[in-house]
Amino acid sequence: MRRIMKRISLKLKLTLLYTFFMVLLTCAALAILFSLSNREMLISVQSKLEERVQESVEDIRYRQGELTVDSNFYSVTEDVYLSLYDSNMYFLYGRVPYGFDQPSEFVDGQPRAIQDNGREWYVYDMSVYLDADYAVYIRGVTSVTEAESSFAITLRFALILLPLMVLATAVIGYRFTRRTLLPVRQITKTVQKIRTDADLSRRTGLTDHMGAYEAEGKKERDEIYVLAETFDDMLSELEEVFQREKQFTSDVSHELRTPVGVILAQCEAILSNADFTEEQKEPVRLIKRKAKGMADMISQLLFLSRADQGRQPLQREWINVSELTEIAAEEQQMLSDNAGQGIQIETRIEPDICASVDETLYIRMLTNLLSNAVRYSQDKGVVEVSLERREENIIGTVEDHGCGISKTALPHIWERFYRADASRTEEGHSGLGLSMVKWIAEAHGGSVSVESREGEGSRFLFQIPVGEAE
Repeated sequence: MRRIMKRISLKLKLTLLYTFFMVLLTCAALAILFSLSNREMLISVQSKLEERVQESVEDIRYRQGELTVDSNFYSVTEDVYLSLYDSNMYFLYGRVPYGFDQPSEFVDGQPRAIQDNGREWYVYDMSVYLDADYAVYIRGVTSVTEAESSFAITLRFALILLPLMVLATAVIGYRFTRRTLLPVRQITKTVQKIRTDADLSRRTGLTDHMGAYEAEGKKERDEIYVLAETFDDMLSELEEVFQREKQFTSDVSHELRTPVGVILAQCEAILSNADFTEEQKEPVRLIKRKAKGMADMISQLLFLSRADQGRQPLQREWINVSELTEIAAEEQQMLSDNAGQGIQIETRIEPDICASVDETLYIRMLTNLLSNAVRYSQDKGVVEVSLERREENIIGTVEDHGCGISKTALPHIWERFYRADASRTEEGHSGLGLSMVKWIAEAHGGSVSVESREGEGSRFLFQIPVGEAE
């Protein structure tokens, strides 16, 4: 039951709760109403019976020893039958309902209920003295069963309408709940859009509605709108924090470029000076290597900082991406040969594929993917590079057969400075390369993905739209 409730939406939960309590309240009200109505109906039947009998006295006349009755005495008004008897219980005038066996005794001025042949009757007797020595009895009879039957029809009609009322209550409750929760849905959509495009400048837009109310002198006390306002304020603060972080990264990177450049220049000067021995130059080579790694990382940080701030435009050109891919693969092959790893880069590149891309960024993306594959391949291993055109997209893959990536680390490899484990913390690896690859692919309107098995290798796939020639 708890699992089912978790799967039901909040709108449906509130609708069911609202409908349940409304039906419960309605049923309780109807039960009380019909109970009271039944009592009132019986009291009303008795009152009408007594009133009709008392009014019928005017229809009886006794003059000079002769008894006469008006025609109104014979009419059945409000289901009341009237009959006239003398003091010896002899029937004189009037009407008796069919199926009613009259009791022999009279009870003057007291209504009573009589069960007869499965039916219930109300009987009211009243004695009337027409002369000092002459008295008659007026008897009024009405059927309680018929009155209750009419009431039962009303009850059945109400029970028929009850399901329709439940349905109408559910529909109205659902629409009301849906309208009430519209701000929540707006907040959810805003969060989803922020997660999709990482744009913290988005807002729910509900605070504008609150501002309009305040401008009219009204106070909006809806808790959901207050939540939306709090959420927008939190987004503003987060956006400001991230902007400060981006600016800090950009400023620090700019400030570090000069000292790192000086370190590299001084290292070159020392290494080119013949006055220093090889033993003295060895520590300088280590410093140069580390400073070169720092310079590369600073360059990547500046690139990503400009990209985050929207200051990294794409200079698209209609170029032969097949040739660019071959050049990048050959360059990495030369670097691998110089390192003595014995790694072979095999290419399967469809010739003469042209696309509208930024040449510099495309080469940087390929270089990062290839260098990453070479770095984590086994000695004398193979790195496979492919490129083909599928409809309006170019599809490229870079595959190695190295150590692979664990399942827990796979979702995080696109994060900046992320390093899965000790095997991926080698020299020259800053953890920014794949972040740049992802940004470059998406900036071109494409995407990049990875498939990997730990201990078997990794396969990176990028997709970029061909675009149109200028």
